[in-house]
Amino acid sequence: MTGHRLRRQTPRGPFVLDIRELGRRPGAMRPVRVQVPAPEGLGTPMLRVPVGSPVDLDARMESVHEGVLISGTATAHLVGECSRCLDEVRDQVTVDLQELFYYPDRAAEIDEDDEDVLAVVDDHVDLAPVVRDALVLDLPLSPLCRPDCAGLCVECGARLDEAGPDHSHDSPDPRWAALSGFTEAGAAGDVAGRETKEKD
Repeated sequence: MTGHRLRRQTPRGPFVLDIRELGRRPGAMRPVRVQVPAPEGLGTPMLRVPVGSPVDLDARMESVHEGVLISGTATAHLVGECSRCLDEVRDQVTVDLQELFYYPDRAAEIDEDDEDVLAVVDDHVDLAPVVRDALVLDLPLSPLCRPDCAGLCVECGARLDEAGPDHSHDSPDPRWAALSGFTEAGAAGDVAGRETKEKD
C-alpha cells in the first residue's frame, strides 16, 4: 500500500474522487475516466511530469466490505534530463494503480499509527499519493536520451556522440612528470656540453 497517514480532513485537489454515487453495496462499480492537471512534485529531480500538464486516469471504483477499491492506470508525459549528456528527455509513462480506501468505521478498527492506511473521508478519496508513489517507483533513477548515449567528455565537456571516436586529450601521466624533468635537464646539459666543445 501507499505510505500515507490516515487523514480526517476532507481531501481537496484534482485527484479527489466523489464516491457517493457508488454507495456501500459490495460489488457496485463505477468507471472513472478523467483528465486532471499534474501537481508539483510528480516525479524525480531527473524526470518528472510538468506541473499543470494532463494526467489521464482510466480506472474503476469498486465497493467492497472494507471500503472502496480503486484500480486502473494513470498516463502522463514526462520531461527531464539525460543522466549522461544532460540533453532534454521527453517520454510518456503509464502506471498501474490499485489501492483500497477504508470506510471510516473500518479505518477506526485499524491502528491509527499505521501510515499505510488510506481512508474514505466525507465520501471522497484522494488518488494523489497513490499516483505519485506508483509513478515515482516506475521511473528510472538515471534516465537516458537513448540507450547508447556516450555522454560528455570528462576533460572538456563535449558531447562524445558529436565529437567522434577520435576525440581525446593528451594528458601525461603525473607519475612520469619527475622523470620528464630529468630528461629535459639531461637534454639541456648535452646541448651545453656540445656548445662548449665547439668553442674549444
